[in-house]
Amino acid sequence: MNPTTRRWLTIALVLLAVAAAVGLGWRGYAYRQAAQQAQLAPVKDPVIELGAIDVTTAQVRELTSGLPITGALKAVHSAIVKARVPGELQGLTVREGDTVQAGQVIARVESTEYADRVRQAQQQADAAKAQVDIAQRQYDNNAALVNQGFISKTALDNSAASLATARANYRAAQAGTEVLRKSLADTVLKAPISGQISQRLAQPGERVSPEARIVEIVDLSRLELEAALSPADSVAVRVGQQALLNIEGVAQPVPATVARINPSAQAGSRSVLVYLSVTAQPGLRQGLFAQGQLATETQRALAVPLNAVRTDKPLPYVQVVDNGRIAHRTVQMGARGQVDGEQWVAVQGVAEGAQVLRGAAGVLREGTQVKLIVPAAPASAARNGVRP
Repeated sequence: MNPTTRRWLTIALVLLAVAAAVGLGWRGYAYRQAAQQAQLAPVKDPVIELGAIDVTTAQVRELTSGLPITGALKAVHSAIVKARVPGELQGLTVREGDTVQAGQVIARVESTEYADRVRQAQQQADAAKAQVDIAQRQYDNNAALVNQGFISKTALDNSAASLATARANYRAAQAGTEVLRKSLADTVLKAPISGQISQRLAQPGERVSPEARIVEIVDLSRLELEAALSPADSVAVRVGQQALLNIEGVAQPVPATVARINPSAQAGSRSVLVYLSVTAQPGLRQGLFAQGQLATETQRALAVPLNAVRTDKPLPYVQVVDNGRIAHRTVQMGARGQVDGEQWVAVQGVAEGAQVLRGAAGVLREGTQVKLIVPAAPASAARNGVRP
């Protein structure tokens, strides 16, 4: 390669290097300009979509405040059938869950011995009655003889005393017979009330003693809840107040009414027992656990759901939708109560009709832009002209 060609090749390489450096510099400059323009451009606020379950309305509601109550259901009418006389138990066929009627024979105690005693006592009474007849005839004869002057007045008095003794012995024999008849009748065990057998506590053929428990009967047509309240809480309770009870195994709340209030406090705990009459319905059983709230006071006030009030600031506040953006409103809380099974609280500091975020929506920064999503109406409702 001659010198001239080598010189032109060197110049070409230098020019290519310069062009590449200028291109890279221009690209970096353009990138920096674009980044600066992006930083200077205004940032568009994000829009938070809120559903119907996230928003409620501050409105005047009837707040029902009350006392929490718990306890177990029990039958108003129940009975335990007990043996009244000793002997062998016979004829017991009813079992748990069987229905019985008042006066129905449930079982018997072997009665042969008691029947023999009744016959023996009756024969003794008959013998005493015969002695009364003899003493009566003797007295009548002596009275006639006294009138004729054949015997003295003393003999008549002795006859009268013998007649009185015979009559007393007869009355005693009759009373003894009635006592034994009562024992014979007690060998038959009958249901004192109508209801269902809840417990069978003895078996046929078993020898039972007096006061031995045979079966327990409960009448499920009337149930009540026995709740223990503190002395301070019991002051506000009145007969006739209403309550809603959540009973295990029952899907819907069951209404109840205060029927009685114990006039005496319990020894030791000093609690006061309140008895609530529970509306009977299928599925309720004695012994089921129940809890609920007894309504002691009702008032109207501007209120919001309790979970809508936030307490992560020094003062409680609610989040409201104001012109499509979130605003925080400090509120003063008042009375609390149940509204359709949900806890609401009376508030001051928010306008009636304001759209308030529920607790499930979470905390949103003030000024955040929001959009309310209204659920679409069902096709059938749209055809009928019904708006959501």
